[in-house]
Amino acid sequence: MDASGAPPPPPLLLAASAFAATALLFAAAALGWLLAARSSRHGSARLPPGSTGLPLIGETLRLISAYKTPNPEPFIDDRVARHGSGVFTTHVFGERTVFSADPAFNRLLLAAEGRAVGCSYPSSITTLLGPHSLLLTRGPAHRRLHTLTLTRLGRPASPPLLAHIDRLILDTMREWEPAATVRLLDEAKKITFNLTVKQLVSIDPGPWTESVRREYVKLIDGFFSIPFPFAHLLPFTTYGQALKARKKVAGALREVIRKRMDDKVENGGANGKEDDKIEKKDMVEELLEAEGGSFSEEEMVDFCLSLLVAGYETTSVLMTLAVKFLTETPTALAQLKVINETLRVANLISGVFRRANTDIHFKDYIIPKGCKIFASFRAVHLNTEHYENARTFDPWRWQSTNKLQNTVGASLFTPFGGGPRLCPGYELARVVVSVFLHRLVTRFSWEEAEEDRIVFFPTTRTLKGYPINLRRRPDSVF
Repeated sequence: MDASGAPPPPPLLLAASAFAATALLFAAAALGWLLAARSSRHGSARLPPGSTGLPLIGETLRLISAYKTPNPEPFIDDRVARHGSGVFTTHVFGERTVFSADPAFNRLLLAAEGRAVGCSYPSSITTLLGPHSLLLTRGPAHRRLHTLTLTRLGRPASPPLLAHIDRLILDTMREWEPAATVRLLDEAKKITFNLTVKQLVSIDPGPWTESVRREYVKLIDGFFSIPFPFAHLLPFTTYGQALKARKKVAGALREVIRKRMDDKVENGGANGKEDDKIEKKDMVEELLEAEGGSFSEEEMVDFCLSLLVAGYETTSVLMTLAVKFLTETPTALAQLKVINETLRVANLISGVFRRANTDIHFKDYIIPKGCKIFASFRAVHLNTEHYENARTFDPWRWQSTNKLQNTVGASLFTPFGGGPRLCPGYELARVVVSVFLHRLVTRFSWEEAEEDRIVFFPTTRTLKGYPINLRRRPDSVF
């Protein structure tokens, strides 16, 4: 026994330890050889420059801290300036990630979807949306869901849908007092959520939609939270609350879908009279009829849940920020040429996550297979090399004939993404915002009730919901 009183290790254990140490040495040597061989094959090519920051957490806290301020751009700006490249390496949300502020590389990534790259989002998002959501499906599964969505939402100017949008907006505005203070973001979210629910399951605004919407707020708050193990047992955490809310929202949708499926069986494969079907056909009806009814219940639930995210979060913020920028730029009210500029400055979708399916060669760099990539739309939209006075709200810039914007606009202006994953509801978003602004400016005058600012984490929004004092115009007619 040694001084500690512990018995000496048996010979077999010593031999095993020695073998393990030797194996580790051989493994390290083999790894070094493989890396050297890889470097030799690639010549002078290398991973984009950058820093992985602190152990384990990398630069995640710096990224979140920047995006919680009104000006998150320095996170990217500082690194682009430091490394002299629009493409750099960092470490966020648990793994090494290549960030791109280069419009050419972003365009390459968007076009290469399904081949050189595939979508890859943080585990908190993938768990909360579900594997069959439009954002996460790949290959043929994504193409069929994308086509269905585009068929349903790609013609927003059709008379029935346009009339419904107008009616929903007016019904919401009628609830506002002739002189009142409202939080515009909350009101806009009610409009977009109710519109999306109507398109999905044909349910009008009421207690059901409001109860689902309250849970949905909790679900979205968890998108960029830390997915603790056994979080469902920790309801006091943001992620635990989001998981609980996800279960409730999915349950509400599942109940509606099951009833539709049962009705279809009872009616011998049809859902009521043909005239009623034409008038009331919604997304669930499309799913039940598509491909011989091959969509499973879980696929339909995840798909509908993901469309609620798109309709609830993005279009409502666009509506609110358009009004905010109009308020701050009164001369633009007469022309209302604000939608593109709002999309550029606010960057509702700051970028997209992808993962390299193969080694990607770009300039002098190689992004290795398996590497996470983040294509930043915000960094391109707010770059002074691409847009003069890029961080100034200037809706008149879209009337210019700037050669740079016109010749490579597909790379420089990507508020709805691009390639096979181009947002299928982008035309609907423009129509909803246009109708909303028309009804607002012709029926009300307003002013800010209190100063508010834009923040970008976990999603783009105003910090206080943009409270405004409304006054109904005396000549307005509802």
